[in-house]
Amino acid sequence: MVDIVKSAMGRNAFFLLALAAILFSFTVDAGAHGVTAGDKGYIQESSGTMLIPFIYLGAKHMVTGYDHLLFLFGVIFFLYRLKDVSIYVTLFAVGHSVTLLTGVLMDLSVNAYIIDAIIGFSIVYKALDNMGAYKSWFGFQPSTKIATLVFGLFHGFGLATKILEYKISPEGLIANLFAFNVGVELGQLIALGLILIIMGFWRRSDSFSRHAYSANVALMAGGFIFVGYQMTGFFIS
Repeated sequence: MVDIVKSAMGRNAFFLLALAAILFSFTVDAGAHGVTAGDKGYIQESSGTMLIPFIYLGAKHMVTGYDHLLFLFGVIFFLYRLKDVSIYVTLFAVGHSVTLLTGVLMDLSVNAYIIDAIIGFSIVYKALDNMGAYKSWFGFQPSTKIATLVFGLFHGFGLATKILEYKISPEGLIANLFAFNVGVELGQLIALGLILIIMGFWRRSDSFSRHAYSANVALMAGGFIFVGYQMTGFFIS
């Protein structure tokens, strides 16, 4: 049974992942940091310390945040050791947490379209990195760890910008923000676990080596579509 599953994953993983990259880019709510109407109302009406609800909201954001998931997919694409995965995910989490918390607490915001376009570019950047483009073009390999940290900062800033639009009550603000961030990191672990399971099956098949480059081309295309969509929104808004 396991062999059958591995075989099926080997044949179909590339097509599923490539399709997901494109479909996520055309999601109806093109703002990757969008909050559903129900959650928006809850955030606006909440007052006082509410740890569990905000942990839930943070986890929900990460699990449904396709920009984060596509970037993380690119980051771990060629990471085989759990130690390496942990290092890069920690760098991303640190960057994400710093700008999420400081952005909201210091009331720092940037145009949401610009931030989301940069986040889309982070997906493009990582896909090109996985394809060996920088070594080929410039003759050297930029630090992937620094890039992961920097783009983590932008990802967190994007969410902070969106949260500021909803005017969270100052009562219990700090505690609720920390709870939200804890939820984001828990959601990241859940999503990452699922990605690693899928990647684990795919890497055991012959199709991984054949389709790895093409998968990153699809990932890059999804990132470019996302950038184009956000920049269009910026110029016509």
